[in-house]
Parts: sequence; C-alpha cells; structure tokens
Amino acid sequence: MRPGASSRARAGPQSAPMTSSPTMLRLIGLAAFCSMVSMRVCDPMLVALSLEYRITTGDASAVIASFAVAYGVLQLVYGPLGDRVGKLRVIIGATAACALFSAMTALAPRFPLLVAARAAMGAAAAGIIPLSMAWIGDQVPYEQRQETLARLMVATVTGMMAGQWFGGFATETLGWRSALAALAVLFAAAAALLLRHARAAGALRTPVDDGAAPFSLAAYLAGTLALLRLPRVRWVLCVVAIEGALAFGTLAFVPARMVDGFGLSASAAGGVMVLYGVGGLVYSVFARRWLALLGEQGLALAGAVLIAAGMLALAWAPAVAWAVLGCFMAGVGFYMLHNTLQVQATQMAPQARGTAVTLFACLLFLGQSTGVLVVAFSVDRGWLPPVFSAAALGILVLGFLVSRRVQARGAAAAGV
Repeated sequence: MRPGASSRARAGPQSAPMTSSPTMLRLIGLAAFCSMVSMRVCDPMLVALSLEYRITTGDASAVIASFAVAYGVLQLVYGPLGDRVGKLRVIIGATAACALFSAMTALAPRFPLLVAARAAMGAAAAGIIPLSMAWIGDQVPYEQRQETLARLMVATVTGMMAGQWFGGFATETLGWRSALAALAVLFAAAAALLLRHARAAGALRTPVDDGAAPFSLAAYLAGTLALLRLPRVRWVLCVVAIEGALAFGTLAFVPARMVDGFGLSASAAGGVMVLYGVGGLVYSVFARRWLALLGEQGLALAGAVLIAAGMLALAWAPAVAWAVLGCFMAGVGFYMLHNTLQVQATQMAPQARGTAVTLFACLLFLGQSTGVLVVAFSVDRGWLPPVFSAAALGILVLGFLVSRRVQARGAAAAGV
C-alpha cells in the first residue's frame, strides 16, 4: 500500500462530485437491479429444470451454485481491477458482458452447457454490485453511507423480487428461456445508458497515476495478504461467509419448499418470494429511523431474530399463510443484518476499499455456494425443515456476535 493512500481514500467523496450525481446513482442502481435479477431468476425454475432434464431438484440447483461460485471467485479479480482502472469503468464493462452471457444462457441446448453459461454469467455479474458499493464508499462520507447503501439496496431488492417473480411467471407461460433472453436485453440497455452518461459527465477518466508500478500477481497477493492480516478484515470476512451459507444458501430453496411443501405453482412460489424482497424494501424505507432507534448493534440483533423466526415458519408452518408471513419477516431481518455488515465492509480497509469490498462479496458468495450444496443434498431427502431450523439457530448466534462486535467498536470510538 502506497504512503498517503489512506488519506486519499478518505478524501474520495469530495474528489469527484460529477460522478456522484443522482443520475449516475440511478443508472448504477439499474445495473445492480439487473445483476440481482440474474442472480435469483433461476430460483423458481428448479422444479421445471429437473423435469425437463430428468434430474433431481438438488442436481438442478447447480445453475445456482455455479453462478454463486463464479461470482465469488471473480471478486478477487474485480477488486484490484476496480482500484486500478476505475470502478465505474469496470461496472460498465461487466454490465455489457452480462448482456452477452445472458443471451448465451438462454440459448444453451443441454444442462451441462446451461450450468457453464450460468457460471460465465456469475463471473460477469460479479463486477457490478460490490464495486458499486466500493464506488459509494469512495464518493459518500461514512456518516451518510448507511442511508446511501440503503438506496442502492432498493434497486438490488427490487431486482431480486423481479427475478424471482418473473422467473416463475416465464417458466409457466413463455418458457424459462424467455426470462433469460429478456434479461440480456435489459443488461444491454443498462450498459448503454451508463456508458453514455459517464462519458457526458467525464467520469471515465483513468485514476491518477502517481507512479505506481504496473499490476503484478505477486503485488496483488501481497496486498491481499496484508489485508487479511488485519483482525477487523478477517472477522468481517468470516462472518459474511457464514451469513452467506445460512441465509443465502437456504433462500435458493424457498420456492422449492413452497412448491413441494404447500403445492404452489412455480409462478405462485415466485410471487411469495417477492415478499422477501418487499421486506427488504420496508427496511430501506425505515433504515434511518430504525438506525436512530436501535443503533447498529440493535439493528443486527433484531434482524437475526426476524430471520430465525421467518425460517422456522417456512420450515414448520401448518398452512401456507404462515409460510408467506415467514418469508416477509426473513426479508426484513436479512437486510437489517446484512446492511450492517455491508457498512462494516466499506470501512474495514479504506486504503484499499475496492479490494476489501470485493473480498467481502467473494466470501459472501462462496459461503452461499457452500450453503446451496449442503441444502441440495438435503432437499432430495426431504430434510428441508430441519435444515431450515438449524440455519435459524445459526443466524441467531451470528446476529448476537455481530451485535456485540459493533457495540464494542462503538464504545471504543466513543472513548477515543
């Protein structure tokens, strides 16, 4: 890390006011919306894919796991790339690549090719949301960052809702390929609009070269290891990996639970999953008020309690209405907990924020892929209810630990 890098990182919000315009934020939100649609659009398709390709629902979940693994691993590339050539440039390039790979996914003739195309899709989408968070970290002071990230969350949550609903709707009407084809068109439009506005605003200038040496793998690994030596970085990365396994890993199978456990259609199951996203929107609307009332530590703990309650309702509810309520509660709780962790991620290493935030995303989605693999093993054996219950208990413990840690950091900051 170069001398003075930390001070330049802190000065970031004042250094490029043109790129932090409301229009730019909205267009970045559009790209993030598309990215989240692509991440969740296959959730309601698992049962249909298993029937079409004559495989089990657990085997069909490879389309989700492959996306998550590629999404997580590619963070190790996008982080330093964004720090070096500009986060906005990478976001635009990744959005354009998503348009291409989404079209390839829609045209995949066999299941192994579908899985490979989904992996390429995840690799491309990996450069959008985490670098958008890092870009906000550069542009927005810490005191305003929770609120700004909550606005970005509106786009990502809406994308998740749209992906889950449209994936189920398209599966039952026009066919699952139509959803992926429509997504390709949407990605292309987002990339074109972003490029046009960024050029007009002069926001694509290469970061100032202050004499840094050319990129090398050895230097990158050394910088990453330096970050991992920081206790705060290790703690945040470990926690988010566990969160990814417990929350995101089980989320992928909620539509299958609604279909197999309550007899809903794929479109109805996708519609129920919209309530998970509605919970996130409710959080984004009330984020400032709840933060003032509960503080970050209270927000994390309350979020964990709501997730656990929602998972238990999904696991053991005797009627579909209770499962629907559980889905909504889990959505509110997840974003209360996860946004608290996102804020910690943007501040855990300000001198290398792009790399740090994408490491955060890497561990989140590697954790998710691990969770998907574990739950996939259980879904074909009828073990979803006990697995959901175990995840609920784990989330409760995790929320308590996050709350304690955030409270301790707040007390230390107050003492200083």
